[in-house]
Amino acid sequence: MRVANKAIYDAVKYNLGSISEELNKANEIATTGKRINNLSDDPVGLTQSLNIKSALSSIEQMGRNISHGNSWLTASESALTNVQNIISDTKALCVQMASGTTGSDHRASAAGTVPNMLDEIVSLANTDVAGNYIFAGSKTDTIPFDQDGTYNGDNNAFAIKISKNSTVEVGSDGEEVFGNIFNTLSNLKTALETNDLSGIQDAMGFLDGHVEDVSAKILDIGSKMNRMEIKDKIYQDLNFSNTERLSKIEDADIAEAIMNVSAAELTYQAALASSSKVMKLLTLVDYLK
Repeated sequence: MRVANKAIYDAVKYNLGSISEELNKANEIATTGKRINNLSDDPVGLTQSLNIKSALSSIEQMGRNISHGNSWLTASESALTNVQNIISDTKALCVQMASGTTGSDHRASAAGTVPNMLDEIVSLANTDVAGNYIFAGSKTDTIPFDQDGTYNGDNNAFAIKISKNSTVEVGSDGEEVFGNIFNTLSNLKTALETNDLSGIQDAMGFLDGHVEDVSAKILDIGSKMNRMEIKDKIYQDLNFSNTERLSKIEDADIAEAIMNVSAAELTYQAALASSSKVMKLLTLVDYLK
């Protein structure tokens, strides 16, 4: 059966195209280092890789949240530790002023130091992290306290998401933390100015309670930091395992990829040489006709 020249030409053209496509594919894998570059390369593998990338993106976001939250908790812990120290100093002042040997003039003079302590605590209560106020509740863009101790925030502690279904409060309701302290300092100042020994003693009791409350708050912050440290370690492990899985699905064996390129190039050159000879023979046959 005689085969038409056109059919032979078409077959040669098709074979060269197929081999050329294989060579391009081998080159692409070797160049990118990825065995999946197109949907047709491995549809199932591509679906798996997209799912893993989505999981990695979520893990990365949770990691950023935890880092952000830790900076808030660290700032809160530092501020409250300083507040605790100021309260302790104020308590020491009360003990001195409550002594029967202390006169009214000394108490009136000591009253002048209380506003300084109030100013220091207000400054600490207005602590911010990158312009966000940590003791303003959810109104993180609002300075929580005026200089007289008036609260401008709200009563909803700012929280961050650390997993799909859980959040951690990293901010605080400033009124809850500092409101009673400001009242105690204001009353202490009045008691010192009016030589009210009973009022000074009452302030001492309240200050003891404030120290306990602030200590409890610091402990709570510490437990949250521990929780987020554990969560962060889990995310690091998940990130590593998912990255490893993604690599196994997507990454090519470079040595194998280079060998495949060499093999494809040899096949292409051989096919090209063979096709050239066939084309010359066909051209000669056409001429002899």
